[in-house]
Amino acid sequence: MTAPQAKQETKTAAQILKSGAELLLDALEEQGVEVIFGYPGGAVLPIYDALYERDTIRHVLVRHEQGALHAAEGYARSTGKVGVALVTSGPGATNAVTGLADALLDSIPVVCISGQVARPLIGTDAFQECDTTGITRSCTKHNYLVKSAHGLPTIVHEAFHIARNGRPGPVLIDIPKDIQFEKDRYTAREDAQKRNCIVTPEISAHQIEQVVDLMRYARRPVFYTGGGVVNAGPEASKVLRDLAKATGFPVTSTLMGLGAFPASDPQWLGMLGMHGSYESNNAMHDCDLMIAIGARFDDRVTGRLDAFSPNSRKIHIDIDPSSINKNVPVDIGIVGDAGAVMQAMLDEWKRRDKSEAHDKARIKDWWGQIDGWRARKSFAYANSGTFIKPQYAVERLYALTRDKDVYVTTEVGQHQMWAAQHFHFEEPNRWMTSGGLGTMGYGLPAALGVQAAHPDALVIDIAGDASVQMTMQEMSAAIQHELPIKIFILNNAYLGMVRQWQELLHGGRYSHSYSDSLPDFVKLAEAYGGHGIRATDPAELDEKIMEMIASPKPVLFDCVVTQEENVFPMIPSGAAHNEMLFGEMKEDSVSEQGKTLV
Repeated sequence: MTAPQAKQETKTAAQILKSGAELLLDALEEQGVEVIFGYPGGAVLPIYDALYERDTIRHVLVRHEQGALHAAEGYARSTGKVGVALVTSGPGATNAVTGLADALLDSIPVVCISGQVARPLIGTDAFQECDTTGITRSCTKHNYLVKSAHGLPTIVHEAFHIARNGRPGPVLIDIPKDIQFEKDRYTAREDAQKRNCIVTPEISAHQIEQVVDLMRYARRPVFYTGGGVVNAGPEASKVLRDLAKATGFPVTSTLMGLGAFPASDPQWLGMLGMHGSYESNNAMHDCDLMIAIGARFDDRVTGRLDAFSPNSRKIHIDIDPSSINKNVPVDIGIVGDAGAVMQAMLDEWKRRDKSEAHDKARIKDWWGQIDGWRARKSFAYANSGTFIKPQYAVERLYALTRDKDVYVTTEVGQHQMWAAQHFHFEEPNRWMTSGGLGTMGYGLPAALGVQAAHPDALVIDIAGDASVQMTMQEMSAAIQHELPIKIFILNNAYLGMVRQWQELLHGGRYSHSYSDSLPDFVKLAEAYGGHGIRATDPAELDEKIMEMIASPKPVLFDCVVTQEENVFPMIPSGAAHNEMLFGEMKEDSVSEQGKTLV
């Protein structure tokens, strides 16, 4: 078919009257949507009926709408594409709120389609009606209440534009049921009159020159990188590596930025923040030049604001203008794509190298200081020959999977921090976790989304026994859709991070943080139709991990670990970066309860 013929065929197809449900699916197809994570209900049945006739879009039936949003997040974070969720009205929409808020705080591009009661019923307290746009206004980047089938395709195209551009985030489209039946013509993406919702100013050559001036005379510089580098795409991570190599500067990262810079590189200081490395936090405190790229100065990173990096000049590069000077005043703020700005910095740095000598010895003493902090080995722990330490479990998991095509998700809690400390990432988009909202139950459904996007990859959710139970029902979805995710549970029978804070800050009063009625995870896996594994002895751990990797089924791995292990180092609430706590190195540290559990 010639190009004019194809154009004519598209034009002819656009003249055909279609239902709103069909127009929605046409728009999703044109946006390149491959998979939808959803749960049907009365207000979206016309959409599901239209979906029944198509084989171009895969639908993954989750067991709860929160799971749909987290799965869409996992899909988006691991691919760089927009994740899509489909939920019904009322409780379907309200169940999605946690996932929307999570995506907003972590800048994950998601489009959520929700059903709504028919237009004449809006405002009458009809069955399963709620003010979805009102409820989700504060937890989305933008939202829509569709008013006609005619405008629906344009709204979909604009929603994807908003979700993926600028600072990425979730967008919700609320579609009344009668509009899903209403007939109209399709509006193609190129013909849709979208608003220019994303305006990014041109990179200022003068600002880049100012930044490089500061970089060339700094004696104690540090690159502080965040999830914005990952969101900017693989090329941005490559530019970061090139920039670090050219300058010789050390690099640290937030929890969300792991993988943007290779963990094996000598210039990598590890994660910073409340449970970050000793060297990264001290470098942030003592630096004379901080270059923040795609990070938002979260409180878990800054510690006490009036003691945060007190003697440094600060440069902040972010796609979101509202992030500049929001939490921490900076000397130079540059609004722009992280990759593009770093490339401009690298070009200017190289241009000057041709005309003036840069004294690289200037930062030699700084690296000497950093090496001294590194010698502290802040993530070290006393191993046990009798019981499995959680740190050891993560280390062995990393060692036995490092040569595989592996993606890691996590729940939220102690296990999340141990994963960040002891599982090492060389590439971006391999680490999916809930950073800003700290959503327990994130990891299992997020793993579904990752596995749907990468069917041949090894996808592991490093979980806690409490957190994983919040969305455990999604194991059923994994079985139904043949998504062989591996759930690696660090089972200490506690709400681990809650228990740690109760120990350190509340006199050891463990108020409602111990679980004395945990399920048998092996039997639970079998009940779902999956594979269950249990390990209690360090000597059997490697063999059991290899069994998990080899299983073609979804796996629940019950790794029973010492119960009263704490995550160290730790910056206490209200402390500065150089006021870190370290735990005592106790071998075979396990409570009487732990012995009983084992």
